[in-house]
Amino acid sequence: MERHWGVDRRTVLRGIAGVSSATLMTRVMQSEAAAATAPSGAPAGGATSTVDRQALVARHRVVRHASDLDLPVQVGNGRFAFGADVSGLQTFVPFNTLSDWGWHVDALPPGKTVSDYHGTIWPTYGRDVSYWSGDKNEPELNNWLRENPHRANLGRIGLRLLKQDGTEASESDLTGIVQELDPWTGVLHSEFQLEGTLVTVDTACHPGADVVGAQIRSDLIGLGRLTAFLDFPYATRAGLNKMEAPYVGFYDRPQLHTTDLRGNVLTHTMDGTRYQVGLSLSPGARVARVDPARHRYAITGRGDALDLAALYAPEVKGRIPSAAEVTGQSRVWWPRYWRTGGAVDLSASSDPRWSELERRIVLSQYHLAVNDAGNDPAQESGLVNNGWYGKFHMEMYWWHAFHYALWQRWPLLDRSTDIYRRFLPSAQDRAEAQGFRGARWPKMTTAYGDAIGRESPGEPTALLLWQQPHLMFLAELDYQAHPKQSTLVKWDKVLHEGAEFIASFANREDGGRYVIGPPLMCCNERNDSATTMNPTFELSYWKFALRIAQQWRERLGRARDPHWDDVLAHLAPLPVEDGLYVLYEGVPDMWTQHNNNHPDPVAAYGMLPGDGVDVGVMRATTQKVRQTWPVSDLYSWDFPLLALNAARLGDTEAAVDYLLHDRFGFTDTGLPASGKSGVPSPYFPGAGALLYTVAMMCAGWGDSPSGVRGAQGRAGSGGSAPGFPQGWSVSWENLAPAL
Repeated sequence: MERHWGVDRRTVLRGIAGVSSATLMTRVMQSEAAAATAPSGAPAGGATSTVDRQALVARHRVVRHASDLDLPVQVGNGRFAFGADVSGLQTFVPFNTLSDWGWHVDALPPGKTVSDYHGTIWPTYGRDVSYWSGDKNEPELNNWLRENPHRANLGRIGLRLLKQDGTEASESDLTGIVQELDPWTGVLHSEFQLEGTLVTVDTACHPGADVVGAQIRSDLIGLGRLTAFLDFPYATRAGLNKMEAPYVGFYDRPQLHTTDLRGNVLTHTMDGTRYQVGLSLSPGARVARVDPARHRYAITGRGDALDLAALYAPEVKGRIPSAAEVTGQSRVWWPRYWRTGGAVDLSASSDPRWSELERRIVLSQYHLAVNDAGNDPAQESGLVNNGWYGKFHMEMYWWHAFHYALWQRWPLLDRSTDIYRRFLPSAQDRAEAQGFRGARWPKMTTAYGDAIGRESPGEPTALLLWQQPHLMFLAELDYQAHPKQSTLVKWDKVLHEGAEFIASFANREDGGRYVIGPPLMCCNERNDSATTMNPTFELSYWKFALRIAQQWRERLGRARDPHWDDVLAHLAPLPVEDGLYVLYEGVPDMWTQHNNNHPDPVAAYGMLPGDGVDVGVMRATTQKVRQTWPVSDLYSWDFPLLALNAARLGDTEAAVDYLLHDRFGFTDTGLPASGKSGVPSPYFPGAGALLYTVAMMCAGWGDSPSGVRGAQGRAGSGGSAPGFPQGWSVSWENLAPAL
């Protein structure tokens, strides 16, 4: 059985590639029927709830009166999401419909194969090693490998609204616009008037299948002045260009792709990508192609009601749920989501900022469940738009998803944790090709088709290291929550192979100490890879990873690995200059030239529990970072990172200040901004980092002052929420402590 849910959702919620829609829908309906009758309303473990969860969520409903041209309001299920404008659909703004499984691949450069790419030679511990940091002989292939596969927009659904004179209405023609997203039910309600006639649209996403449903009500339907449409774009490689990010796909290149309508099933083909959209329509509704030369289809209804539900799948088979069923299932799943897992209520606080922090906490939980709870780790902008071609970054998996462990939402996290098992063969091949043991996990990658686990070229992507120990951190979070043999077995193989790489990447110098690098790219990504050795953050993470790996062996009844112990005993100490931790050993002009981007030196005692850290030195380092590090050069997740560090050091005022910093922005709908020029918003690592940090500030950590280990608590000044200062009254429950 799935943890904390009362129904077995693992199969149901694993995605639909390779599963017929008939089989899928049978599983979904059986599961949701059980969910509807299962006990709910209490935190896991049978504890009595101290938080009025429905009131908590209701305080932060999202209300809009106009479209945002860059950021939609979304409905989704974590691996599939639909972005809507103020109409409740994609009527006026061509927002995206994105999924885990919907990808497109361009043709390779003529005469080329992936095996033609050889990378660049970097001297590594006295030998030459090829890394995929670039290939001057294959510039076209280099670009192709970065851009492919790229996530595809599955299509647009909108309304065609006609004014009395027969011309098409724009958003400026509408009056009385009110749009409300109810996070408690996951239903988006939109209403407006066109020339005095009311239109209402209820939009929802099915929690167990990739189906979006819309229930449209208006007298304009019977007058022939309101119809719906579906439109299909050709795929585009939208990368870091912020102006491209909101809208994925080309609608003006119909000759490059095909669509076909058979019954109520549409098939869209773009080169080697093929998927289907199955429609469930209200009685009397019809779908037809608008123009043979285009890929737009019109849906007409009759009377004052038009219901449509669209199931997106590699192949549609069997029954498609109605829009009413989609909405009904949403109204079942989302209250169960809110009633299980953690909760934080700040409403009794005297600090007037409580409402904004609580808003960020509540809406981050909604948006992450919509965008960051898929079968694979999420891309930086989730399922809103494409940044970095829609690929995900393994180093950011920590910030996207590990909060689910502390918020006791393992059913969502468990959807993607087998990514290490799936990537193991390619990770082992990568390590072996570079002359190391074990498995080296990629940075920027996908889990799609032949490209599963394939690295995208680039110096940061090929030489970054801090994603390697994430596996040990995640496994330890799992064991903390589920200390049993099956958890040990679940992680055993991948954890061993990951530790083997970490130990073998540490090089023993003639004097006997082990060092890491060069070459390496720091988490900070502003260092010279060819000369960097022994970065503070990565050294601490290396120590943490090998410590956990040895504990894992002991828990399984095995002897400690002698080589891992040798590395642990002789790994270089964290580099200190003038009483301060620095970015890496021997860094020049640390506090004038290298105090930019991510503040790596503090991460070892905040995000990490501090292996190898002297707390006094860290305290001085933190002060230096605050004095010299420009906040204008930080990413959004850097602010929770600084808050984690402040909380561990006991500076609770600073911890809260960082979580509410002006540059740590959240939109009116609760989406996290990137905080960085040139990086598309939303930037979901910021939301995940916020939730992880808040959970730690409430439930504590390994050596936190209060030693909190309970499932619920109430705190005023300090008390049982060790990360919050005086003036904050924090009611929380069902949160797990951080490591």
